[in-house]
Amino acid sequence: MLKDHAKLMSAFLASGEVVGRKKLQKMIFIAKKLEFPFQEKFQFHFYGPYSEELTLRVEELCNMGFISEVKEKKGGYYQYRYTVTKEGEDFLEIYEKDMPYLKDCLTDMNVQSARFLELVSTILYFDNLPKEEVVEKVFTLKSKQKYTEEEIAEAFAYIEGLKTKKIVQ
Repeated sequence: MLKDHAKLMSAFLASGEVVGRKKLQKMIFIAKKLEFPFQEKFQFHFYGPYSEELTLRVEELCNMGFISEVKEKKGGYYQYRYTVTKEGEDFLEIYEKDMPYLKDCLTDMNVQSARFLELVSTILYFDNLPKEEVVEKVFTLKSKQKYTEEEIAEAFAYIEGLKTKKIVQ
């Protein structure tokens, strides 16, 4: 059980700080699609791929004192900031992790906007379909986001870049 928690904590530690629950969901989903060993199951939800398991695991890590969750009021909504606590770092020292490219991958994703990661994760969610169908799904399912063809092309290129970096390392 704690092995999956430790993998998730490694992701937080590699990222430094993750701002936003939606961003966290997308980062872990994308990392999983890049074949990092995250076990959480994802379903397509309003904002793209979502894992209830991930939400519960983060809550458990907060309750154990391994992850700090800070709730900030931003205009009309709340935003959450996540970091690994000292206790979490101590726990991770006894857990041997073998995910060498994870830090580079998550650091890269963490500087992207949640909106862009929502697009990337939606594309990856439908990666079993031909590219034209994926683009059609994005325009249909994400019509309120008003993604442009240029943004979609950028997302496909971003995905290829992440995959290439992982292979090289």
